Amino acid sequence: MTSAADNELLTRVGPGTPMGNFMRQFWVPALMSSELAPDAAPTRLMILGEKLIAFRDTHGKVGIFDHRCPHRCASLFFARNEEGGLRCAYHGWKFDATGQCSEMPNVPERLGFAAKIQAKAYPTAERGGLIYIYMGERQVPPPLPEIEPTLCPEDDTLVICRQRECNWLQAMEGDLDTSHFGFLHGGLIDAADLDPATMDRFQVKHRAPEYHVKETEWGTMYAAHRPAEAGETYYRFAQFVLPFWTLYPNGALTHNVAGNIWVPMDDTHTMVFNVGWKKRVAPLATFKDGAPIPGLERRAEYLPNTSDWFGRWRSAVNQDNDYMIDRDIQRDRSFTGISGVTHQDMAVTESMGDIVDRTLEHLAVSDRMIMITRQRLLAALRAFAKDGTLPGLLDAPSVARYARGGDAIAPASQDWLDVYDQNMRRAEGPLGKASAAE
Repeated sequence: MTSAADNELLTRVGPGTPMGNFMRQFWVPALMSSELAPDAAPTRLMILGEKLIAFRDTHGKVGIFDHRCPHRCASLFFARNEEGGLRCAYHGWKFDATGQCSEMPNVPERLGFAAKIQAKAYPTAERGGLIYIYMGERQVPPPLPEIEPTLCPEDDTLVICRQRECNWLQAMEGDLDTSHFGFLHGGLIDAADLDPATMDRFQVKHRAPEYHVKETEWGTMYAAHRPAEAGETYYRFAQFVLPFWTLYPNGALTHNVAGNIWVPMDDTHTMVFNVGWKKRVAPLATFKDGAPIPGLERRAEYLPNTSDWFGRWRSAVNQDNDYMIDRDIQRDRSFTGISGVTHQDMAVTESMGDIVDRTLEHLAVSDRMIMITRQRLLAALRAFAKDGTLPGLLDAPSVARYARGGDAIAPASQDWLDVYDQNMRRAEGPLGKASAAE
């Protein structure tokens, strides 16, 4: 059981909180590159409990500021994005993408002091269709993360955003829990009816897997294992990468380059960035005749984006409409009656409340990855709070290139880590064949 005190440590992310301070040491994905056009209106962002403004200037440079103008604290959301900078609508003070004030048009030129005024701006970086922000105190930020799905060329990268209306940790922990697939997503599936070419059939043939779990240089990893054909074992590998990345199993380990980034907007809202290599999109499991399995269809229906702090990438299927649950379908066709894996996951994690009370949990062996990951996070928080120690991953991000999620079948006698290593040596990805193992 996670204590109430530890639950507070793990879930609160605002300025000054242990988790918030820890996450601010890392580059944080802020939004997709496609969300900002040169000289377009500023965009409201909520990240780690801070209200921010993002814009792209005339020359394509991205600026992310505290939303308050340093003059009289009017919101820069109402500013004009013009001619290489953001001009406050209140008195016309202008700031470039670094936050430096360049003009004070309401002050006589001889009395101006623009060179001394700096908006609170954060360093930004852009790669693979994502814009990152660094919110820590280092003068020189650490290197960008080197997690495999984010290293694809932008044209080969698929990025999808979705907002979850709950705390980041309970949203993320769904990716660390493999046994739920056989119930939430496939509880009424008979393995005998599935296409024999898909490894997914073993998930529903054996719904209670056993587990190997270990800590890694980058975070934690698990291998859920089940019997496959005679003398073989079916593995599902997944990774947690500090501080909020998951690499989940969705296809063969040798080709599955995909992951989720669970960025806390505040304590009770999460923006998840799903990032994948376009050249390897895992097919959905089907029945023998090729027919789709009810409930597993991929759907991404959004409410119109608004300018609200929480107005981006909200699902049209949500808690206000009970995730469009169909009780008739639930009786005999779908375990949940909810269509779409993402919506099924949303329903259960958001139903826990804004921040789940983990003192009420009764964890089982199937939750080992979740337990170990919480312990890993708590240890990292305490080390940082004690003497500033941070995971080596922060300044040596290439270690995470060896982290990948995916499925594999191997002889039952083979060690699970050897299975992982062998498959990673044969892996293909955006950096070339076996790039991750190098």
